[in-house]
Amino acid sequence: MQAVDIHNLELLLLFLLALVVVFAALARRFQTPYPIVLVVGGLALSLLPGIPRVRLNPDVVFLVLLPPLIFATAFHTSWQNMRRNLGTILTLAFGLVGFTVVAVAFATERLLPGFDRRIGFVLGALVASTDAIAASAIARRMRLPQRIIDILEGESLVNDVSALVALDFAVSILVNNHAPSMTEGCLRLLYLALGGIAVGLAAGVIIRRGQTRITDAPIEITLTLVAPYIAYMAAEGIHASGVMATVATGLYLGSKRSVSLSARAKVDVSAVWETIDFILNGIVFILIGLQLPHLLGGIRDMSAMELLLDVAILSCLLIALRLGWVSAASWIRYWFQRLLGKVCSCPPGNETFIVGWTGMRGVICLAAAMSLPNLLDNGAAFPQRNLLVFLTFCVIMVTLVVQGLSLPMLIRKFRLIETHDVHKERVA
Repeated sequence: MQAVDIHNLELLLLFLLALVVVFAALARRFQTPYPIVLVVGGLALSLLPGIPRVRLNPDVVFLVLLPPLIFATAFHTSWQNMRRNLGTILTLAFGLVGFTVVAVAFATERLLPGFDRRIGFVLGALVASTDAIAASAIARRMRLPQRIIDILEGESLVNDVSALVALDFAVSILVNNHAPSMTEGCLRLLYLALGGIAVGLAAGVIIRRGQTRITDAPIEITLTLVAPYIAYMAAEGIHASGVMATVATGLYLGSKRSVSLSARAKVDVSAVWETIDFILNGIVFILIGLQLPHLLGGIRDMSAMELLLDVAILSCLLIALRLGWVSAASWIRYWFQRLLGKVCSCPPGNETFIVGWTGMRGVICLAAAMSLPNLLDNGAAFPQRNLLVFLTFCVIMVTLVVQGLSLPMLIRKFRLIETHDVHKERVA
């Protein structure tokens, strides 16, 4: 890399970090979740002349930013609490993703001009999964009950795998006109998930053994810093899920840190990861907002009114689908338990609604959209590619800003504010 490139990269990083500090301070001043202020601030800056045009590189997102962000969430997630809500998490991470993909495909064929069912499947797969980064960054700062946070974080940590398989299917249908069978899809999903978990646990065991033989806090913490990259790259190397591998490593090392880390490392590791998580989260949300000029350049043939109508239709559809699925699934689970003779209470309507409402999308959706191929196998342009990327971006903005800003009011209305920290495993 040439010196001028390094100099430009340094200036860019300083620019992004300065924006993170300024907007985070504003968020604290106005008592607003900082992801919302960051993404809106980035969006506003992108419209100003003279502001550096920073294009989001999907490889940077998936290989550089994503592993530590997922690891940080998993590392501080209680495995016991996650296991207690595993049924709900799997219902959302797999059932809701599949339901969303199919529903969006059939609905957009009828509601969005220029879309057929195949393009609808691609769009559904792009926007079906919630984002671990957004869910963790917003939900925790809203003082939601820990059970809701555990469900939202657990769902968003797992559902990328099912969304990835759905996107592979949808893109394959469009690019080479080949629709994989249901058996192929199930086997692919199992391999991605189970292979990723196996690699992640193996990486966690190896790293933990290294930590137990070291009593130097900086070295121990450094091992946790490289852990997400080791797990992610090892899983991707065998074509398993790097996301699942990173989640498995984070959950394992987080649950074992009370016995594997020295006393000083236990104290320092939380501060180190909290800082890294804040910086990377801030950069990610700023980058999302800065993408608007790049996306508008590819859809100049559509009027603003057409675009706004398409965004409104898709956003309302996604919100309605999630609310309907969460409500129906909670009642089905309740009646199933009753049939089994178990004593259980009716699903609390306030918690059910909040889980359904808190379905934020994030940078993973946008990176997946921007990584769509430009051409089909026959040499034709990928249909509606620019519009797919733009709609994904707008869904992220709507779910982060509209739903995120309305959460405090809804939480107060439903009296769901947590008054103390019930996450019993966070200090060890």
